[in-house]
Amino acid sequence: MIDFSNLESYTENNRIEVKKAQGTLPNSIWETYSSFANTLGGIILLGVAETKNKSLVPIGLSDPEKLIKDFWYIINNQNKININILTSSDVFIQEINGKSIVVINVPRAQRFYKPVYINGNPVSGTYRRNGEGDYHVNNEELKEMYREANVKAQDIMIIEAMDTSLLCSDSINSYRQRMKLSRPGHIWEGLSDEVFLMKLGAAGIGADGKIHPTAAGLLMFGYESDIVRKFPNYFLDYREDYDNSTRWTDRIQSSSGDWSGNVYDFYFRVYNKLQQDIKVPFKLEGNMRIDDTPVHMAIREALANCIINADYYGRQGLVVIKTKDSILLSNPGDFRIELDAAKSGGYSDPRNSTLMKMFNLIDIGERAGSGIPSIYYIWEKQGLNEPYFRQSFEPNRITLVLPITKDDDKKSAIKIGDKKSAIKSAKIDRIIEYLTDHAEAKASELAEYSGLKASRVRDYLKFLVEEGTVTAEGSNRNRIYKLKS
Repeated sequence: MIDFSNLESYTENNRIEVKKAQGTLPNSIWETYSSFANTLGGIILLGVAETKNKSLVPIGLSDPEKLIKDFWYIINNQNKININILTSSDVFIQEINGKSIVVINVPRAQRFYKPVYINGNPVSGTYRRNGEGDYHVNNEELKEMYREANVKAQDIMIIEAMDTSLLCSDSINSYRQRMKLSRPGHIWEGLSDEVFLMKLGAAGIGADGKIHPTAAGLLMFGYESDIVRKFPNYFLDYREDYDNSTRWTDRIQSSSGDWSGNVYDFYFRVYNKLQQDIKVPFKLEGNMRIDDTPVHMAIREALANCIINADYYGRQGLVVIKTKDSILLSNPGDFRIELDAAKSGGYSDPRNSTLMKMFNLIDIGERAGSGIPSIYYIWEKQGLNEPYFRQSFEPNRITLVLPITKDDDKKSAIKIGDKKSAIKSAKIDRIIEYLTDHAEAKASELAEYSGLKASRVRDYLKFLVEEGTVTAEGSNRNRIYKLKS
C-alpha cells in the first residue's frame, strides 16, 4: 500500500495508475483492471491527477460512493468483465487533505482465472502492464495464459504421433541405474523398459490402444531432434562467462548434436560443471569421505526447479550461466504462485509435475514446496549474498541469481577461475519491493530496509540504474531513487 500522506512523491508506474474520474468512471479503468490482474497486480486511484512533472495530486471526487456503486455494478457484469477477482475490502474511499479519492487494489489473478479480459472478447480485450502502461497481449501471451489455466500439468499429455522407440535408451538406462542406487529393491526394478516408462509417467496408452511417450517422457528421455517437433522453441543452453574478452569459455547446447539434448542428460552435464568449483570441506563418515555440502544440495535444487518449472512452449529456451561472481538460472514462463509464497514454502504448483516426480525418484528436487526456502536458508548460512529472482514479460521469463560473493570480505564459497568474486547481486528484490511501496528513497533508507551497508546498496542501485529498472535523481547525499515509470 502506498503512503497517502506523501502522494505527491509518487508517479504512475508498473503498479500505480491514476484517473481523474470527474463525474463518471473512465472507460480505460477496465483496461487497467485487466492489465494489473494479468501481470503483477496494482493500485488504481480515482480522483487523482498527474502533473507536468509526473507527480500525483488529489483533485477529489464529488460523489465517490456513486463511483464505487457503478464500479461494482459493471465489474460483476460478465458482458463487460469476464471475472471479478476483487473483494469488498479492495475498494474504498480515502481522504487526502480534505479531498475524497477512491482506491482500487487489484491483486494478481491466480493462473486458473486468467486471462482476465473485457468486452467479452479475450483476443481484443486482454491486457497486461509494462512500465509504459497497459498493452494488448499478443497471441503467444494469450495462448500461454490458457495453457497455464489448465488444471492438468503441461507434461502429462500423450504424444500419439510418436512411439517409445524414439526415446534415448542410454538416458533410460542411466536413469534406471540411478533410481536403483537411490531406491534399492524398488518394485519397478524388474519391469521392462516400456512398462517402467508407463509407471514413471513417461509413456501412456493413446486412443489407438498403443503405447506412446508423454510430453514428460519426450523431454526427459527424447532426442533433441524429436523434442523440437513437439516443442518448436525448445532449447537448453549452459555457458561459462569468466572473461569479458570472449563470448564464453565453455558451453553446452541441446542442439549441438553430440549428445541426446534431453533435460535429463542436460541436468547432469550442467550440474557436473557447476559443482566442480565448490569448496568441499574434509569430512569423514566412517571410513568414507563425504564430498556433498549444503551448497551442492542448493545448486541441485535450483537447477531442478529451473528445469521442472520451465514452459517448454515459451521462447528463448532455458539458460544457465556461471560467471566469476554468480550462477544464473533462467527459464521461460511466469510464476504460477506469488513469489512471496514460493519463498515462504509449504505450497508447490509445478508446471511439469511428471518431470518433478521423475527427478524426485532419483532424489533430486523437493515435492513439499520447500525447495526455494532451502536455497535461501543455505545461502544465508554460508554467509553469501542473498539469492534473488527477476521476472520479465514479453516474453514471460523467470531468472534466479545465486550470488557467490560475501558482503564482508568478498570471498566466495565457490572459487572460479582463480579470480575473486566481484559485487553485483544481493537483496535486489528487497530494493525493488521497497521502491514499489514507496515513491522514492535514498540509499540510506534502502540500506536500513534491506539490512545492508549503504555502500553495498549503492552498488546494487548502480546495477539497477544501468539495466533501466531504477532511475536516479540528484547527486551525492541528496540522490533519490525511483522505479522507472
